[in-house]
Amino acid sequence: MNSARGEQDSPVPTRPRTGWVWLSAAWAVALVSTFAALFIGEVMGMTPCQLCWYQRILMFPLAVILGMAAFGNDRRGAVYALPLALGGAAVAGYHTVLVAGWVPQWWIPCGAGPSCSDQKLVILGDIQIPWLSLLAFTAIVAFLLVYLRKTRS
Repeated sequence: MNSARGEQDSPVPTRPRTGWVWLSAAWAVALVSTFAALFIGEVMGMTPCQLCWYQRILMFPLAVILGMAAFGNDRRGAVYALPLALGGAAVAGYHTVLVAGWVPQWWIPCGAGPSCSDQKLVILGDIQIPWLSLLAFTAIVAFLLVYLRKTRS
């Protein structure tokens, strides 16, 4: 008995709420990255290259999935988002080494349209967009791994 009115303690243990911060941080990174990609493409008028499209395909659902998971403190959302974030980190990592010139010219995957290896947009002096994408995906993966570790049953 928990109180004078005869209420019983809940038989279902409650989940600690501390992990919510990590899940919210991953969602915030995904949301800012999504809005930044839309701003660059739609407002600034830059046509994305093929690898940028793949990164967008992997980032945009993360903003939705992680938002729903963060507000519901749902561990399954983090589990579902982790493969998307890992795939995005892989594509962004390849794009980063491509821009750095570490990949042979015959191995560049772009077809008609903007070149994947010749990035024209830099931010804050010398930071390339693929580097920011790699940073965002890596941060999301790190936040999700910390969250999943803290909420392990």
